[in-house]
Amino acid sequence: MTRFRQTKGFTLIELMLVVAIIGLLAAIAIPKFAGLIIKSKEASVKGKLGSLRSAISIYYSDNEGTFPSPAGVVLDPLTVGSKYLDRIPTISIPTFSGHAVDNGVCAGILTDWGVCGAPGTYAWTYFSITGIAIVNCQHPDSSGRVWTTW
Repeated sequence: MTRFRQTKGFTLIELMLVVAIIGLLAAIAIPKFAGLIIKSKEASVKGKLGSLRSAISIYYSDNEGTFPSPAGVVLDPLTVGSKYLDRIPTISIPTFSGHAVDNGVCAGILTDWGVCGAPGTYAWTYFSITGIAIVNCQHPDSSGRVWTTW
């Protein structure tokens, strides 16, 4: 009677099938994760915009209805003594590479809702008469909404 040798391991076809399944799953999952990374960076910018607006609002209530004035450095009163903010938030626009990582603030004119300064030079535009702070970018985010409309 002949004995068959039992071999341990996988056949080449089984290995190729596993590699093909992993490749298919990766092809489906990677684009989804790339979109989530951009959305998480946009959410970070929105959160920092919210903290900047909150600091302006608290400053306004503490100073009897006076917004931080652009006399000197714009929004500098918010960071003095770290009462409102330790520093002006730094942002990076994830959907457009022309903007550097920045925390600069440009003083906007009340009637001008466009980009303040040369494109990509400032992170924020601040309107001192109304106390409104916006993201200084006219490009669309991942959902097609312009950054300055947030």
